[in-house]
Order: sequence, then structure tokens, then C-alpha cells
Amino acid sequence: MKKLYGVTVAMVTPFDENDQVDLAAMKELTNMLTDKGVNCLYPCGTTGEMLRMSLEERKAVAKAVVETAAGRVTVYIHCGAMRQEDTIALIHHAKSIGADGAGVVSPQFFGANEREMIEYYRAVASCEPDFPIYLYNIPQCAGNDISASAAEVLAAECSNIIGIKYSYPDINRTIDYTAVHNGRFSVLHGLDRAFVSLLALGCDGTVSGIACVFPEPFVKVFDAYQSGDLQAAQQLQKVCIRFCDTLKRGSNMSYFKEALKMRGLNAGFMRKPQLDLEAAEIQQLRSELMSICENAGIVPKIR
Repeated sequence: MKKLYGVTVAMVTPFDENDQVDLAAMKELTNMLTDKGVNCLYPCGTTGEMLRMSLEERKAVAKAVVETAAGRVTVYIHCGAMRQEDTIALIHHAKSIGADGAGVVSPQFFGANEREMIEYYRAVASCEPDFPIYLYNIPQCAGNDISASAAEVLAAECSNIIGIKYSYPDINRTIDYTAVHNGRFSVLHGLDRAFVSLLALGCDGTVSGIACVFPEPFVKVFDAYQSGDLQAAQQLQKVCIRFCDTLKRGSNMSYFKEALKMRGLNAGFMRKPQLDLEAAEIQQLRSELMSICENAGIVPKIR
């Protein structure tokens, strides 16, 4: 079973002026990220506005990414949905198109206790018992937190639950996750401002929305860390932090889409009720990104 590792990119979903998924733009983004040397792709997650897409739209995006990546990088499809039946349908589809695995966010909005959480993941994992699954814990959005003890139970009972994507800045919880299943549980973190530190803690990598726009510094951080050059990794991390802060740390995907347009990619529009940036915000963003790119010397100049 392939695991997520290194620079795993949480991909945006481009919508055209008619609010339709732009599959051509999705394929272009897939090629750009693959060519830049990222390790894994993760479409249809939070960065991809997954809960605002229909099942058919999500399937179409997943298929476009898998086919375009064509085995060049590991591709996990986020399959978590509001209804358990929909999650299972998306997992079946992800396996059928040749994806390497699936991510599944915790149940959302309605409170779920630990027993309910464990039973949910047992059910979705058992629908394709040979297909690897990553738990996805983003409690600040989903409203339900996956405890380390729940992860331990699931890793022990379900051989295809092999890791977790954690997107909350709790270092102690992160450490607890790395100890799950005697340390054999894969941990990816969404706190890309601390990529180097999280690697040192034992995480396998980051799942980064910022890297969807500017993959270059993140790839260089991982390469430097892997080669044992910690000082270089730390210096490169400072560039990543500047991009993270300018792009609002992933809290507003409209910044990602506008920045991708400045890089010459058609990233499309936001799906309502989220709105695109206004002209003054775009100009401010361009000015800040131009300064970072010029000073870092890592990323080509933006347009």
C-alpha cells in the first residue's frame, strides 16, 4: 500500500464563469504540480471545496487527476462526505479509477462520540478492505475530533487504515498520533508553516494547500531535510512561512486561486457563497507575492 509522504498537495478545484468544474484547468494544475516535483496529490479536500460539489463533480475531478498524473506521483482522493453512503460510493469510485488511496474526514456538523466515530470509520474502511485509507482530522471545521485512542483502535482493527492527515496545531496530539500502532501509523500534518519541525517529530510530510500555488520551496525543504542538510531546510522554511502568511494560511481559497492566476494558470472562481477577491485585495496580494518571489529567488516571477 502506498503511503502519503513529503509534499502532499491539497489541490484547489477550478470552477468556470458558469460555475461548472473546469476539468481542463484541473488537468493543467495536475501537470504543473507533478512537473514541479511534489510527492503526492490530494484533490477534493477542504482546499478543493469538496462539500460544495456534487458526487458526480467529485468523481469527475478525481478521474481527471488520476488519469493526468498517470502514475507519476501518488494520488489519494478525499472521499469524506456528509452521508456515510456517499463516502462509501466515493471510495468505491476512487479505487475503480486507479487512485492509490483515499482520505476520509471525520463526520461533520452533528456531534459524534468516540464509539460513533470508530463505527463510522470501520464501515467506510471495510467497503474496500484492500484500499488504503487515511483518517482526516480537521476539528476546527468538521466539529468532531479524532482522538489518538480512536486512531489506535482503528489502526489495530482495520489493516487498510494506515495513517492520518491532521490539520490542527496541537503538537502534543501530533506526538500521540506518531506513537499509534507502535509507530507504524503514518502521520501527515496540515501545519505547513512548521514543515521542518513536524518532520523532526516523526511526521511523514505535510498536506499543504500553499504548495498548490507555490510548490517549489516546499519541495526544496523536503529535499534538503531528506539529504540531512537541516540548516538549508530551516532557511527554506522561512520562505514557505512568508508564502503561508501572505496566502492567509489556507483560510480563504480565493487567495490561492488568484495567486495561481498570477502564475499563469487558470484556477477559475470560487463557488458561492464564498466570493472571489476584490480588485484592491488582488493588487495587494500581487505586490506582496512579487516581493517574496524576487527576494527568495526560488519561484519564477509572477505576472
